[in-house]
Amino acid sequence: MGKVVVRFPPEASGYLHIGHAKAALLNQHYQVTFKGKLIMRFDDTNPEKEKEDFEKVILEDVSMLNIKPDQFTYTSDHFDTIMKFAENLIKEGRAYVDDTPPEQMKQDREQRIESKNRSNSVEKNLHMWEDMKKGTDYGQTCCLRAKIDMNSNNGCMRDPTIYRCKNEAHPRTGTKYKIYPTYDFACPIVDSVEGVTHALRTTEYHDRDEQFYWFIDALGIRKPYIWEYSRLNLNNTVLSKRKLTWFVDQGLVDGWDDPRFPTVRGVLRRGMTVEGLKQFIAAQGGSRSVVNMEWDKIWAFNKKVIDPVAPRFTALLQDEAVVVNVPEAQEEEKHVAKHPKNADVGTKSVWYGPKVLIDGADAETLSEGEMVTFINWGNLNIIKINRNAQGKIVSLDAKLNLANKDYKKTTKITWLAETAQAPFTPAICVNYEHLITKPVLGRDEDFKTFVNRNSKQEECMLGDPCLKDLKKGDIIQLQRRGFYICDQPYEPVSPYSCKESPCILIYIPDGHTKEMPTSGSKEKSKASTTKKTVSAETCEAIPATDVGLPSTPPASASNPLELFQKVAAQGDVVRDLKVKKAPKSEVDAAVQHLLSLKTDYKQMTGQEYKPGNPPAKLCAPPTLSGSSIGTDGRSLYDKVSQQGEVVRKLKSEKAPKDQVDAAVKTLLALKTEYKEKTGQEYKPGVPPALAEPPTLTSDVDLYNKVTEQGDRVRKLKAEKAAKDQVDAAVKTLLALKAEYKEKTGQEYKPGNPPVLSHPTEPTSDVDLYNKVTEQGDRVRKLKAEKAPKDQVDAAVKTLLTLKAEYKEKIGQEYKPGNSPSSFQPLNPTSDVELYNKVTEQGDRVRKLKAEKAPKEEVDKAVKQLLSLKSEYKEKTGQEYKPGTPPTPASQTLTPAVQADSGTHLSDAEATALFNKITTQGDEVRKLKSEKAPKDKIDAAVNELLQLKAKYKTLTGTDYKPVTTEVHDKEKKKQDKSEKLSKSDKQNKSAKSGDINKKKNLPEDIEAVDSGEPVEGQGPKKQTRLGLETAKEENLSDWYSQVITKSEMIEYYDVSGCYVLRPWAFAIWEAIKDFFDAEIKKLGVQNCYFPMFVSQAALEKEKSHIADFAPEVAWVTRSGKTELAEPIAVRPTSETVMYPAYAKWVQSHRDLPLKLNQWCNVVRWEFKHPQPFLRTREFLWQEGHTAFATYEEAAEEVLQILDLYARVYEELLAIPVVKGRKTEKEKFAGGDYTTTIEAFISASGRAIQGATSHHLGQNFSKMFEIVFEDPKRPGEKQFAFQNSWGLTTRSIGVMTMVHGDNMGLVLPPRVASVQVIIIPCGITNALSEEDKEALMNKCNQYLQRLLNAGVRTQADLRDNYSPGWKFNHWELKGVPIRLEVGPRDMKKTQFVAVRRDTGEKLTLPEKDAEIKLKSLLEEIQANLYNKASKDLKENMAVAKTMEEFQKELDSGKIVQIPFCGEIECEDWIKKTTAREQDLEPGAPSMGAKSLCIPFSPLCKLQSGEMCISGKEPAKFCTLFGRSY
Repeated sequence: MGKVVVRFPPEASGYLHIGHAKAALLNQHYQVTFKGKLIMRFDDTNPEKEKEDFEKVILEDVSMLNIKPDQFTYTSDHFDTIMKFAENLIKEGRAYVDDTPPEQMKQDREQRIESKNRSNSVEKNLHMWEDMKKGTDYGQTCCLRAKIDMNSNNGCMRDPTIYRCKNEAHPRTGTKYKIYPTYDFACPIVDSVEGVTHALRTTEYHDRDEQFYWFIDALGIRKPYIWEYSRLNLNNTVLSKRKLTWFVDQGLVDGWDDPRFPTVRGVLRRGMTVEGLKQFIAAQGGSRSVVNMEWDKIWAFNKKVIDPVAPRFTALLQDEAVVVNVPEAQEEEKHVAKHPKNADVGTKSVWYGPKVLIDGADAETLSEGEMVTFINWGNLNIIKINRNAQGKIVSLDAKLNLANKDYKKTTKITWLAETAQAPFTPAICVNYEHLITKPVLGRDEDFKTFVNRNSKQEECMLGDPCLKDLKKGDIIQLQRRGFYICDQPYEPVSPYSCKESPCILIYIPDGHTKEMPTSGSKEKSKASTTKKTVSAETCEAIPATDVGLPSTPPASASNPLELFQKVAAQGDVVRDLKVKKAPKSEVDAAVQHLLSLKTDYKQMTGQEYKPGNPPAKLCAPPTLSGSSIGTDGRSLYDKVSQQGEVVRKLKSEKAPKDQVDAAVKTLLALKTEYKEKTGQEYKPGVPPALAEPPTLTSDVDLYNKVTEQGDRVRKLKAEKAAKDQVDAAVKTLLALKAEYKEKTGQEYKPGNPPVLSHPTEPTSDVDLYNKVTEQGDRVRKLKAEKAPKDQVDAAVKTLLTLKAEYKEKIGQEYKPGNSPSSFQPLNPTSDVELYNKVTEQGDRVRKLKAEKAPKEEVDKAVKQLLSLKSEYKEKTGQEYKPGTPPTPASQTLTPAVQADSGTHLSDAEATALFNKITTQGDEVRKLKSEKAPKDKIDAAVNELLQLKAKYKTLTGTDYKPVTTEVHDKEKKKQDKSEKLSKSDKQNKSAKSGDINKKKNLPEDIEAVDSGEPVEGQGPKKQTRLGLETAKEENLSDWYSQVITKSEMIEYYDVSGCYVLRPWAFAIWEAIKDFFDAEIKKLGVQNCYFPMFVSQAALEKEKSHIADFAPEVAWVTRSGKTELAEPIAVRPTSETVMYPAYAKWVQSHRDLPLKLNQWCNVVRWEFKHPQPFLRTREFLWQEGHTAFATYEEAAEEVLQILDLYARVYEELLAIPVVKGRKTEKEKFAGGDYTTTIEAFISASGRAIQGATSHHLGQNFSKMFEIVFEDPKRPGEKQFAFQNSWGLTTRSIGVMTMVHGDNMGLVLPPRVASVQVIIIPCGITNALSEEDKEALMNKCNQYLQRLLNAGVRTQADLRDNYSPGWKFNHWELKGVPIRLEVGPRDMKKTQFVAVRRDTGEKLTLPEKDAEIKLKSLLEEIQANLYNKASKDLKENMAVAKTMEEFQKELDSGKIVQIPFCGEIECEDWIKKTTAREQDLEPGAPSMGAKSLCIPFSPLCKLQSGEMCISGKEPAKFCTLFGRSY
């Protein structure tokens, strides 16, 4: 006691999740149990990942878990000590410095090949070590490795890396060190030095334990004891920081504390208690069993903590509540216990009265004359049930029967009294589901394909009046619903929105897999009892001899059912014993008995026992009779089952690996034999069955019954029918599906009726294809016309049936534009020629890109490539795939192909050889995975290569596996290699000597002038500097990478808020400088008003603020003191500024009043934040002006709009469409709104650039902004007002429009750096004098350009290569790169590289200022022209709904005739939203009006109708999908 020292060492690179919580709480458990010491140590060995911000976050998380460490330390505290130990290992010959490239080192370690540096002398190692310590270019290519054993079967012992060189600043030590230890080396040293006695580590580190102790022994230091425990693997959960960050960035969760997240903050917000977590961790203890666990187990522990103390309240579904009239009841208040079993929880008020509400589902279960127990009241008799014309219960009449205290056999229901003295509390109950739909993800599975995008459900409730007193974090139980935690307390009516804020309650799982006894539970129990009775009766009516199961002795019909019930009862006994924490011997005995009963059940029925699934096979004869498979298949089935048990037993006993492998091999062989014999995969609990051919009548009838019942279920759900009704209908549906499967041997599939045994009338493939096409058009037309739902459903049903028939007939899915006429055998000459043309054109494109050819040349080549690919697909019916020549349609997967000799290899020979290669390939993979000796692997590989060569000789083609998995992986690699960053391409071309042949470069400018590595410089440092996603492939990821990697944005720990870094803020300053100067010419003055708004001011204009009400952020507390009145943070400033305007404007002489402020605003509530485009806080300018006349105000509206257009077009090089907003889209509270709209072709969406509003006299009337009109003495006139604003959104638009796959592209007029100077050709061979002369030349260029007014920087850093700098500044979007090397100096020239086109120009030194200024203007104009062309090509005109939809779906914005009505606009938006099930991948967002253009593409014709066809058109209006 008192001597145990444990440690918790998190890395400060993210939020703590439930796995970290287990580690932390387990360490604390041993600290408390043994009265020891807990050290919290930040593992900060990697400066790349370490962030001080996360240290604060982790400390907060640890505090939330009520963990109090005795000591806080950092690994960096011991850097000097660790370095000394490393140097000792070098001097003792136990460590060596290695400059092998990382990828090669990885391969060498896998193949057990020693490094060439392993035998270096101590002196050489120390010399190289000094290079690492200094962080030289060479030092950065080296690492320090421990010399242990390169032939070890444990990969961790094959000379692991213990130090690496990272020339980066450390958050704590700064630039003091250039080398940092690995965690594996630092951990044992620091554990020993800090006195740790027990190092708790998960079993993942088991292989590293040997390494841990080797370091301890080699260094001769005190040995801590490693205590292993299993990591926490939870189903339907990802714990990776990268994956969790993706959810946050995509806006699929509210932040890192989202209740669906496995973070400490997330689970605590969902209602997990620290005590519940502790009990769960303590119960797990130091178990080493690696299992995938359901969340239910954790929540079950949590329930034990909250159940005894959670107060009980009542809530009813708002839309389903039914009135119960109890005339004799008196309105009164009583106090009852909040918890029936714990008086310490306190009491609550319960109101009684003549009118009470109950749940509609409960009402449906009641009958007239029934006595019902109302909880906390007593028994009432139901006198009458009142129903409406549709048969739905609208109210009940009841009579008090409080004298009757018999509550045993009555239905218990919850209720609330309706009384003015205690109104209901509005509440929203939120239920969350898993974010990941698949319990356990495979290693190669992409988690994004299993994301549950509908994981949050909300129900509006009428709550107990007492819920108004709940505070955030309070845990309660809603009776008959479950446990909930208060996430947002109730707020009374807000004076500005005239609405109250409901109490938001989050459902806390309680570990039950069964449903809670909710509304209508009585009816459920009745139904289930009835079903069990019927099932039993049915089974008893069929003698066991009719069953026909092989190897099953005759038994009475009741035996299997009785046995099933015995297993179920024994299961309950086991569960009860575990809940009661009975002695282990009792539990073991009960479990043993349960397993014995399950074995008997399996022997009797031939099936595994499954809860809730009685032996149905006894109720209907299976289809085995008359089949030889019946006996042979059954015996084989039993063999597989027995062998499975053998494998499981060996694994549970941890038998030697070779024994397990042998047993698994036997199992797989048996399964293969079983499949060959029966034609089915082996499935546990499903013995072999031979389905009879479906008959014309019964099978089709049954199929139709399933279809009808499915429609019935959908209808009930759509009508929100009572839950018991829906459940009953679903049960019937499942029973019908089971019957269908048993009868036909197939799963029921909508639109895929059973195949008939007699031939059907033949139909032409092309006719069938055309029928599908026509029906698809019919469906789209019905939707566009807003036809009745039943008509649309019927048409969709027909479409799906036709598609199923087409697939069955043709063998392929129906694809629009790909008629079956293309499924003809390939022309062996023309198709292959076309394939070769595509390949050659692809090589041409790659070559042009590698040579950095002009952009228009590359574009032309790409266009030709796409055209050839399209022609290839049209001709062959297949996509072009590199390395996969066209396959004739008649060719099967059997590798029987023509040999070179002109003879044919027989199918049997080819197949045999093909299978041999496949088997040998598996053998090679197996040997590699088992880490077999190298000579054994080499022999197997040689044999494989010989077989492949033989195959090629005989067949004339290379061996290719039948599956496409390998090909897909290769294709991905190839695609990835094609997306190499520009600098990588430059490096490669330079190495191959091609750099001298580049266009526009003289012959004597060699590789050294471009900064390429030469002998003595060492290999290049690999970084992840460039973009990893293409703009056209994933715009969202591309955008996120561009703004972060170009250093515009830094993410912040408050969701929706971002740090604007200097690179981005400089753009905002450029916009500000231009616009500020222009508005001052119009007489506008700058000012500043407070960011806080009083409630009184905010509520002045309700219609205006209604749009912002959900987004208003409120300050409610000062320190710990609640404010007397909440204060809002401005969402906009009309209500802040106009009270002052009312004071300042008294006479016409005070007008016009023109003020502008540059400030921030906060708009809080939304789901999907995107930096710049949609943020909770953003910067803007807002102008607010007041005039004496309408004409003056109207004139200014357009003046400002023109200035906004100039900002976009002249500064940002983005063309815009100027126009007026529709009535629906105009600014709330204004007369009309003018706007500029930009277009982002990468997403096919428009975006609002800036707006200028004419407010009329609406606000002046509200705020009393009046003046005395000199023309009408004594008469007050209301001022005419405008407001106008431009935000930092403009920066995001610029990024989206101009950015490319190398990063940001900045228009020169807003670039803070217009020219970047980079010296090239600095090599070891270059003398110090020449180097100094080159640097002086760079500084001369810098000074000359700065003097000429060109914003310029010189990148003279000596720790980065020119190639790295090229990539870095390209990513940041600098318009021009100026390269200068020693040879350029001799020729008095320099090289200028354009960022927009990549073109290289060699220019004379003397003309630098003139040429570069001219070039900057060219770049600005080129960017604008390119974007303008893009806009024109993507803006169309449509006169009909079909044309409109077609243009919209092709990613365009469209001008259409429009009536201007709000209802019509809503209809257009709804109609243009596409359904994903009919056309997967189609954009689903509906179109909205963007503006009524001032200069439309077309003019309305006289009498022209709106596109809806209902009203005459008033304007030609621009519509599109938008941000």
